[in-house]
Order: sequence, then structure tokens, then C-alpha cells
Amino acid sequence: MATYNHFYDLPVYKICREFRKKVSTIVNNSIPQKEEYRLKSQILNSSRSITANIAEGFGRFHHQENIQFCRQARGSLTETMEHLITAFDESFIEETLLKELNEDYKECLKSLNLYIKYLKEAKNISEKK
Repeated sequence: MATYNHFYDLPVYKICREFRKKVSTIVNNSIPQKEEYRLKSQILNSSRSITANIAEGFGRFHHQENIQFCRQARGSLTETMEHLITAFDESFIEETLLKELNEDYKECLKSLNLYIKYLKEAKNISEKK
């Protein structure tokens, strides 16, 4: 894996950032005003937490801490998907859009899992030195 000097250069960050931006656009255009401080804020907060945790983990400079923050990012990703399912159940978004977002979710999840795997391997190598 290449060496990255900034969190925003990480492929996992870029993929999750695109997901966050897409979710934000959809939520701001689809969730009604009555849900402003309920579902809408929940979705925006959890989706923002994905990339924020990736960034914070990167800034810790220790593999184990980075892994932990990536696990939190993964939890926020899953929470976001659950909120999107709720938005569908409440008829705020269409099924086709939910399916599209689910594919994006899976791409983010795969990327996060691969990054966590890489960090675990890097941690094991550094511990053996």
C-alpha cells in the first residue's frame, strides 16, 4: 500500500466522502421540514461521523488507535444505512434510491474493512520489529 501524508488522500476516505456528500444532498432535498431535528439530523450526523472518524484515526499515528476509529467509522456507516432505510420506510425516499445507496454503502464497507485489515497487518509488522 502506498504511503499517505494526509487523511484526505486515503482511498477509503475518498470513497466515504463521496457517500457522505451524496447522502447529504439526498437528505437535504428529500426529508421534510418536520423531520429537521429528528431523522434528518440523525442521518447528517452519522454520515459526517464516517469521514470524521477516518480523519481522526489517521491523526493518531498509532495503528491500534487508527483501527479503533475506523471501527467507529464503520459503525457510523451502518447507522447511516439504517437511517436511510427508515427514510424509505417513512416514504421519504424511493426504493430505487435506497438500493443505489445500499450499493454505495457496501462499497464503503468493503473499503473500510480492507483498510482495517491493512492497519492490523501493519501493526503486527511493527510489533515484530
